[in-house]
Amino acid sequence: MNEQDRRMVLKSAGLGVGLGVGAGLLSGIVAPAHAEPGGEMWSGEYWANKGGVKLSLWRKRVGAPAAGETPKPPVFLVHGSSNSARSSYDLTVPGKSEYSLMNVLAQYGYDVWTMDHDGYGRSGSSGNNSDIASGVEDLKAAMPVVAKETGQTKAHFYGTSSGGIRAAAFAQAQPASVGRLALCAFTYKGSGAAEIERRRKKIAELSASPRRKRDAKMIESIFSRDGHPEFYDPAMIAALVADEMQFGNEVPSGTYIDMAANLPIVDPTKIMRGEFDGNSTTEDLLDFFRQLPNGDRQFVILPQTAHSAGYSKNRHLLYYALHNFFAKPVPTAA
Repeated sequence: MNEQDRRMVLKSAGLGVGLGVGAGLLSGIVAPAHAEPGGEMWSGEYWANKGGVKLSLWRKRVGAPAAGETPKPPVFLVHGSSNSARSSYDLTVPGKSEYSLMNVLAQYGYDVWTMDHDGYGRSGSSGNNSDIASGVEDLKAAMPVVAKETGQTKAHFYGTSSGGIRAAAFAQAQPASVGRLALCAFTYKGSGAAEIERRRKKIAELSASPRRKRDAKMIESIFSRDGHPEFYDPAMIAALVADEMQFGNEVPSGTYIDMAANLPIVDPTKIMRGEFDGNSTTEDLLDFFRQLPNGDRQFVILPQTAHSAGYSKNRHLLYYALHNFFAKPVPTAA
């Protein structure tokens, strides 16, 4: 087999840019639970307080919490720049198969959490631009709630797009709270990335206000800007737009500014991306991956996907990669 054949086999197998480990420490998280397909889904809403700002947390798992139960491993999902938590990770698309990553992970046996960041969705707003540093503070405020409700002080984290930067920056700031860290559609330096270059040309406009326009047209553009609109179901896009427009046509501008002007924000930690992702290049992310100090890592390209893998027709590839990374046995020390 020549080198070109080898690359093609790896790509068809879904390998490439992808998963690694955040803090690299798994002690304190229970072993992955058994799958619970078809179990009754339970959900609950909680609130965290960040300096007087109420942050909305959403939790899903199979079965209501019960005293004395064997704890389920917690997973925390961190949303990106333009959509809030529930439309990112718990979207219902009528007449279509599962779009809720929360439901998928819950049926795998996890206790799944997410949160609207400062100024997004159901959360209150401090009036800031909800940049990456603010997102880290949001997660610091959320983790005591997770610990109180689950009895565990550590969770696996998953973030997509700027949510990946938030999650990685949180792991960097508070590593004792993170088990495994999965970053999807991550941006390291943004070198050569078409979408990041477009944002860099708009820094002055983005910096003029703590909020930016995010209307239905802008949400729809997320699924065409990488040049592969066929990867997404129009019914999903319509459901997402309807869900998000209840929160108005603006969102905070901070993560766009950070991704345009302040990269790199995190040191190498871990990543996953679609095959066609305008927010990063494979070369940029391989540079990041090569610097990872922890050997317990993976690098995954999801074939036939673009930037928004969780919304794509091939989202099951994301579900598979995430579950297998989170459930991976802890390496035995030599």
